[in-house]
Amino acid sequence: MNIEVLSYRDSDNIVKVWFRVAAMTMTSLHLGGPMDRSEIEKISKALADETRLRIFEAISATNQMNCGQIVSMRGVTPATVSHHLKILSEAGLIVCHREGQFIYSRAVPQTVAAYAQALAKIARGKKVARSR
Repeated sequence: MNIEVLSYRDSDNIVKVWFRVAAMTMTSLHLGGPMDRSEIEKISKALADETRLRIFEAISATNQMNCGQIVSMRGVTPATVSHHLKILSEAGLIVCHREGQFIYSRAVPQTVAAYAQALAKIARGKKVARSR
C-alpha cells in the first residue's frame, strides 16, 4: 500500500492534511493454512515498534479509524502514520479503504488468530515451516 500525505495551511493558518492511497494491497497471511516463518517474522517486526503497536491497538479497538483520527493521537505525525500503516498493511494486520475523501483502516482478526496459532505451535516446541 502506498499512502501519499498532502498537507497545507488554510487561510486561517490551520494545517489541513489529506491522504491519498495510490494502490491498495493485502497479503494473504490469514487466508490459507498455517503461517510460515517469514510471515511470523514480518508480523513480529511490525508489532515490535511501540508506535505501530499503539496505532494497531487503536485501530483494533474500533470498527475502523480514518487517518485523521490516527494523526490526532498524541505524538504521531502524518508522515509517521503513513509509514506505520504501510508496514501494518504489508504484514496483513490491517486493510485500508477509501470512502469519499477519507481513508479508513480496520484490523484483520483472521491474521491475528493465525499468528497466535503459529506462536502457540512454536511454544509447544513444534517447528514452523520455512518460507514458501
